[in-house]
Amino acid sequence: MIGISKKTLGFAIVYTSLFFLLFAACWAADPPATPVLRLETGMHTAIIGRIGADRAGTVLVTASEDKTARVWDLATGELKKVLRVPLDQAEDGMLFAVAVSPDGRTAALGGWTGWNWDKKTSIYLFDLSSGTLAARISGVPSLINHLAYSTDGRYLAASLNREKGVRIYNTSSLDLAAKDEDYGEDSYWADFDSEGRMVTGSFDGFVRLYDRAFRLIAKKKAPSGDRPFTVAFSSDGDSIAVGYEDSAKVDVLSGKDLSHRFCPDTSGAGRGQLSGVAWSADGRYLYAGGSYDDSTGMNPIRRWSDGGRGAYRDLAGPMNTVMQILPLSDGRVVFGAYDPAWGVLNRQGERLRFVDAAVADFRGNIENGFKISPDGGRVRFGYAFGGKRPALFSVSDRTLVLGGAAADLKPPTTRADGILVSRWRNSFAPECNGRPLTLKQQEVARSLCIAPDGQSFLLGTEWFVRCYDRDGGLVWRVPAGGAAWEVNVSGDGMIAVAALGDGTLRWYRMKDGREFLAMFPHKDGKRWVAWTPSGYYAASAGGDALIGWHVNRGRDKEPDFFAASQFRSAKYRPDVVSKALETLDESEALRLADEEAGRRRQEKNVEQMLPPVVQVLAPADGAFFSDPNISVRYSVRSPSGEPVTAVELLLDGRPLPGERGIKLERSKETGAFSVTLPERDCEISVVAKNRHAASQPASARLRWKGANPKMDEFVVRPKLYVLAVGVGKYKNSEFDLGFPAKDARDLAEVLSRQKGKLYRDVSVRIVTDMGAAKDDVLDGLDWLERETTDNDVAAFFLAGHGVNDRDGDYYFLPHDADPERLRRTGVPYAVIKDVVSGLPGKVLFFIDTCHSGNVMGKRRGGQGDIIAVVNDLAAVENGVVVFASSTGGQYSLEDSSWGNGAFTKALVEGLSGSADWTGDGRITINEMDLYLSERVKKLTFGKQTPTTSKPETVPDFPVAVK
Repeated sequence: MIGISKKTLGFAIVYTSLFFLLFAACWAADPPATPVLRLETGMHTAIIGRIGADRAGTVLVTASEDKTARVWDLATGELKKVLRVPLDQAEDGMLFAVAVSPDGRTAALGGWTGWNWDKKTSIYLFDLSSGTLAARISGVPSLINHLAYSTDGRYLAASLNREKGVRIYNTSSLDLAAKDEDYGEDSYWADFDSEGRMVTGSFDGFVRLYDRAFRLIAKKKAPSGDRPFTVAFSSDGDSIAVGYEDSAKVDVLSGKDLSHRFCPDTSGAGRGQLSGVAWSADGRYLYAGGSYDDSTGMNPIRRWSDGGRGAYRDLAGPMNTVMQILPLSDGRVVFGAYDPAWGVLNRQGERLRFVDAAVADFRGNIENGFKISPDGGRVRFGYAFGGKRPALFSVSDRTLVLGGAAADLKPPTTRADGILVSRWRNSFAPECNGRPLTLKQQEVARSLCIAPDGQSFLLGTEWFVRCYDRDGGLVWRVPAGGAAWEVNVSGDGMIAVAALGDGTLRWYRMKDGREFLAMFPHKDGKRWVAWTPSGYYAASAGGDALIGWHVNRGRDKEPDFFAASQFRSAKYRPDVVSKALETLDESEALRLADEEAGRRRQEKNVEQMLPPVVQVLAPADGAFFSDPNISVRYSVRSPSGEPVTAVELLLDGRPLPGERGIKLERSKETGAFSVTLPERDCEISVVAKNRHAASQPASARLRWKGANPKMDEFVVRPKLYVLAVGVGKYKNSEFDLGFPAKDARDLAEVLSRQKGKLYRDVSVRIVTDMGAAKDDVLDGLDWLERETTDNDVAAFFLAGHGVNDRDGDYYFLPHDADPERLRRTGVPYAVIKDVVSGLPGKVLFFIDTCHSGNVMGKRRGGQGDIIAVVNDLAAVENGVVVFASSTGGQYSLEDSSWGNGAFTKALVEGLSGSADWTGDGRITINEMDLYLSERVKKLTFGKQTPTTSKPETVPDFPVAVK
């Protein structure tokens, strides 16, 4: 139950409600309005406790203790929407329950929802088409463990915590239709049959059956366990299956009077449990899942034939506890899991889809995985269980290297003279020198590190990071974002570092437990973000979309969420992140970083800089169109009160000709575009701007159903315009490089070969070395801007030196550049951005400007921060696909044996056909990304990591063919 084996984490949800009751101490009148900084990985970061689907089996909604619900397309596995409820910094907002109405229009969400400010909870009803909070059922007297719609959609049942039993609401009026509070413990499940009868399970040991008027028909002690968890009607209502939290047995009861009928064969389940049960839609199969040992290293889902009486077969499940199994009408079943993960099995029991967490699994890292440097600034961890897939992150260098190692990294110290901490690994009762350490009830100890001076130690638990003195006296404790699987202390004894269950690494001051830095490494091994408590951050390419601010809008409106990338101009501060490690204090880090950079202190807070929020009113997402001339209606609001300065319409991520930068009248909250779309499936997006930032895109995918062009009809292929700039010879020869000019020529040559293939024509302009003065580069940009039309593709290659001035502004250095006069002689990023983001059609930007060399001398500034450029250009409102030669903190390497820089060598190889991973003759953006990543790492022995960033609104598309 409390172990960390790869196969099970135990059934923690049972204890979750107890934990909440222990910490519910502060009450407020309304949800807090202060923005809350949160992770956003595109997937849940905590247990998926419940799942719901529509009757048609097209939409899945997952609810998680990470305080979000997510709407998924069951056919593709694609995330469609994130549903957010009002939340507090503490546990309020954690979701334990979800139900989807049979018609698929509404998702009901509940859990610890509003208790902190109402002393009661609420059920939130979301419109699944728009993602808006449509209604709220208030006054629920306890935490909500489960929600279930009746099969006709008329009623919604809520299973409640403690002795509050079950409540049933009319879905039309939202009034209370019935309730039963004669329960002796928590209820975790309710289910309806087709006639409207309801069955519930409770930890008081009883199963209860109600008629369609919700009168109690039968109440019987569950046969095979004390804690019946899941109860499920068979499709004909004749039988009820019962799964237990405390037993590996499954019972089948009569749907008429709860009399016991039989137990399916659960041999081999050992000491595990089969808490989740479900019947197939046709009643042929009975399914059960939970956590039990088997030989696959996963938690299988058991399926019995003949309605549970026949032989069983164990099907592929998740790594950790199966939390719910949900049958679909076509014979498929969906499961949700503790991992967090969800998956789909077909009627044959084969896995169709599996979507798992984006977080690193820090469990079991122990000595071989979790190590830190003497100053706490470098951390080695494993992405996978047991320290597998190791990586090394450096705060000061802002680098993340897979497989990285260093001799000075040390694992946690768990033994020291004078301190004997025992029973600390996965235990309810750790001890120090034979005396018990006081924990909260059901709080599990997970990890330990004794400080280098032997005067204190850290204990990581399921809920806290705790610091004790050598006698076991509590010095401080801080809440953890999930279990503190590993803890460590820097060699100087100043810093505590923890690896938490939400996939984050956290840095605390050892003297008082104050957090001053956090970092999230995405499981893809590429993206990461590090941030201070106020949200100053450093990130990899694409990493600044991994955190953002949740902003409540009261009790009855869905909250807003703004990605950190929308505040890039104010919050992207790698210098502050580095200084935080030096000072152990965010305020002092900001002061020193501003002083060193010559910046003035920024007074505006997040609330004052909030961007607009836009919504597409029509056409609806997924709508068909047969006339290319359509009207796109939208609404826009400004949470910060700042005027909306422009609204833009994008087609497949790029601006439509003549539709860029339409100004919205200040008094209006709605508007419309009249546009002509191509006669094909496409995606339209609306983006609104104020003076601070752009909104997140509001998008609708449209499907063409008009007449198809004739097969012999002439189709105009795009034209490719290539501007290739490479500067290796400088007016100041100290800056000279070896291959940028050759790189530019070689890339232009390989792209020219696409003439008559993917492109009807290729037009090239090459600007190199002494012919690449500032005016020559600007003339090239003018040419690209003048020639490219909305039917074309523009490719801009830039190689040479790039630097930042003392204010952090990026400049490309042309042949005649003088670092002492950057504004006069350098090509500013602002000009580059203005041109490439304003180009019609598709835009590719290849940038290779992170070469070594002390170009800035003793001036403030330094090597160009290419990550800031990459993330800015790849933002939705700019819509540029960016290929960068290296990540922040790395240099771009070149070698005479390659005849190019490593980046360009891989580019040329990939575009020549080596990147065609699928073998279909087409080389797409995603294939180039994969090839560049693998090839450059191999060429440079891992010293250089290229990166690709594509706006979320831009689909994958071919850039070359063999």
